[in-house]
Amino acid sequence: MATLTSKSGESWVSLAIPALLLLVLTGAVAAAGGLLGARPEGVRLAGPETITIAPRTFRYRDSSEYFRDGFAVDGPVHLVSIWHPLTIMKFQVTANDYARCVADGTCAPAEPDFAPVDPANIPVTGVSYDDATAYARWLSARTGELWTLPSDQDLAFAAGRRFPDDALGVDIDSRNPAERWLADYRREAARKASRDPVPQPLGRFGESEFGLADFAGNVWEWTTTCNRRVNIDKAGRLVNDVSSCGIYVATGKHRAAMSSFVRNPKGGGCAVGVPPDNVGFRLVRDTRWYATLLKALRERGVPL
Repeated sequence: MATLTSKSGESWVSLAIPALLLLVLTGAVAAAGGLLGARPEGVRLAGPETITIAPRTFRYRDSSEYFRDGFAVDGPVHLVSIWHPLTIMKFQVTANDYARCVADGTCAPAEPDFAPVDPANIPVTGVSYDDATAYARWLSARTGELWTLPSDQDLAFAAGRRFPDDALGVDIDSRNPAERWLADYRREAARKASRDPVPQPLGRFGESEFGLADFAGNVWEWTTTCNRRVNIDKAGRLVNDVSSCGIYVATGKHRAAMSSFVRNPKGGGCAVGVPPDNVGFRLVRDTRWYATLLKALRERGVPL
C-alpha cells in the first residue's frame, strides 16, 4: 500500500491529525449525549461463544446471478482483502436462545413444525430474515453490544475452504445452450440428492480451519446480502444490474435466494433453484469502538 502524502510533502501523520481530533470530539459529544456505550436493557445477558478471524486476502466468487446473452454464466471471482478482524458466533443460534427473545416479547415464535427435540443443542429453524434481524436487535439490547447478521462475504471469510463454489464450470464463451443446461441440471440434481431435512446437534458438521462450526451442514444461514441479477451482452459489457433487497441470500451447501418473510424454504419460498433443507442464522459482533455511536445515529435518522 502506497504511503499517503500531500502535494507539499507532508506525512500521512500530519494529514490524519485533524481526522483524529474530530473523532475524539465526536466521541466526547456522543458519550455526553448517551450515544456511546449502550447499556443493556433488563437483566444483562452474557454474549454467545464467538471466534475471531484474523485479517487476510482471499478469493470470493460474486454472489450475484450472472447472465450473458440470456444464458446463465458463472459470476466473477474477486480477490478480497479484509483489513479488520471479524468476530462471529462459533455456532448457529439455538432454539433455546431464540426462545428467550420470544419470551421477552420481541421475537415472533418459530414455526411449530420446526420445533427440535433438544432445543438447547439444536439450531433454531423455521425463522425468516425478519425474525433473525429482530433477534439481533434484542441480543444487542440485552448485552449492550452490537450484533448483526453477516453478509455472504463475511461467511465466506469465516468459512474458508468450507464455503461453496456455485460455479457451473462451463466456458463463458460457449455458444452451446445444451452445455449450460446440462451443467445446471447436474448441479441441481446433486443438490437434491444431498438433502438432509433434520437439523443436527451443534458440532455435528465439524469446523472450518478458522473454527467456524457447522457451516454448510443442513442449516443454511440468513445474510444481509441482497439478491442481485446482472445481465451482460456477448462482448461482456453490462446491460443492466438489478438488485432486490426484499430477497436475501441464504448461504450453506449452496446459495439460495429467499424472500425476507419466508420461514419454510420447502414451501415455495426459494426464489430460484433447489431450496435449503432448513434456514437458521448466526450473528457477527461489531467490535469497532464507535459501533454503538453509528447505530444510535442511524436510529435518529442520520444518513451514514
